[in-house]
Amino acid sequence: MLGITVAAAALSACSSIVPNELGQQALAQTNQADRQAAQQDVEPIQGALTLDEAMARALKYNLERRTRLMEEALALNQLDVGKLDMLPKLMAQAGYTDRNRERATYSMPYTPQYGPKATNSSFSSQASHGTADLGLTWNMIDLGLGYYGSRQQADRVLIAAEKRRKAMHLLMQDVRTAYWRAAAAQKLRAEVSRTLAMAEKALADSRKVETERMRNPLDALRYQRQLLENLRLLEAIEQELSIAQVELATLINAPIGQAVPIAETQLNLADDSVLKLPLERLEQVALEHNADLREQHYNSRIAREEVRKTLARLFPNLSFNYGLKYDSDRYLVHNHWNEAGVQLSFNLFNLLTGPTQIKLAEAGVSLADQRRVATQMAVVTQVHLARLQLANARSQFARADAIYATDQKIAEQVRNRASVRAQSQLDQVANETTAILSLLRRYQALAQVHTAENRLMANLGIEPRIGSTGELSLAQLTEELKGSGNPWAALKQAAPQ
Repeated sequence: MLGITVAAAALSACSSIVPNELGQQALAQTNQADRQAAQQDVEPIQGALTLDEAMARALKYNLERRTRLMEEALALNQLDVGKLDMLPKLMAQAGYTDRNRERATYSMPYTPQYGPKATNSSFSSQASHGTADLGLTWNMIDLGLGYYGSRQQADRVLIAAEKRRKAMHLLMQDVRTAYWRAAAAQKLRAEVSRTLAMAEKALADSRKVETERMRNPLDALRYQRQLLENLRLLEAIEQELSIAQVELATLINAPIGQAVPIAETQLNLADDSVLKLPLERLEQVALEHNADLREQHYNSRIAREEVRKTLARLFPNLSFNYGLKYDSDRYLVHNHWNEAGVQLSFNLFNLLTGPTQIKLAEAGVSLADQRRVATQMAVVTQVHLARLQLANARSQFARADAIYATDQKIAEQVRNRASVRAQSQLDQVANETTAILSLLRRYQALAQVHTAENRLMANLGIEPRIGSTGELSLAQLTEELKGSGNPWAALKQAAPQ
């Protein structure tokens, strides 16, 4: 009856559970707490932001990177927990037994024919008594499975580290691109606004001339059409540049909506020594250090450990146990005693299912090996493509730089002619727009060079040698990134001569 009553109470409690939506106040409080947690311990930006500081802030404060670091720490903790599976099981139990009548039994003397049942009876157990025991059990199969499971978890820790490396490469690539876009936005903002105002004024003057019919209406409309086209280009540039600050602020975990001042940085490129290295050397470095390929190597080791775990499950199970027992039953002669035992067991169905289980585990090894081979070919292909993209990006930047220099000279000549009324406003607006576009394309080409460099570095598995981002201050991390120097120096050391 007691069991029925407990079951009925549990069923009643379960039926009373209904969906509970988040209230507006609770949701607002959680969102506010999350916003404060995101900005906790984030140093405010002091002065103009350099590229090194932007990357340091991303490595230290970026929320996605923090998540990757926590995943790696969680994998490491799971490794420590997995090692505990190899320890014996130490179980402590206590209980209480109660029945409405004491346990009474008849005894029968032993005879070849067993004879008649005795007419007298005796109590063999107290109606209410408590029990307690402390037992130590060590299962050999659990020991083997725990050992192989710990080796697998150790490889998963290394996989988490490789995922963190890959995330760092992608983060640095995004920061470089967003930084130069933000620098372009800061550089061009004033010029775009000035040229927009000039174009709007010229458009208003042209419409006034058209209304007063001071010139051929068709010429006036063509003039306005060209002005409107330039305005469309300028507004497109303004819209494209307006999101650069938001992207950079998100990557470095700066307050959204707050202007991030960009330092006036010289447009210096790293040397092109990497383009002079043989492709065979680049391939070798990539095959040794690429994060994706190293991850597949660890996955292959995990698959092989799974085969060993499958074999261990098929062996007979040998277990040892030792326990301290206590029973408060007053009919017992000895109320506490020690108990030890050894047990050997074997699941006979393993004889039937064992080959299938081993075949499945070996298929997992073949799949992991095939993925590793495919990843290796993809990495080699990516190295070749990244090297070509870097060469093309550097060439495009050189061309964009030359075009920008020419357009600047043209714009200067047009300004001089406009000052003496020898040039129309339309020509001045058009040339100013062309110069702005040239400067924008120059910054875009520079960003593409940095993006291509980071893509090649990621494929080669090269990253700056820095300490722990959690232990280093922002200033120290910035100095380490600034002192990392030429990114290809590590490549020359890693590659064989």
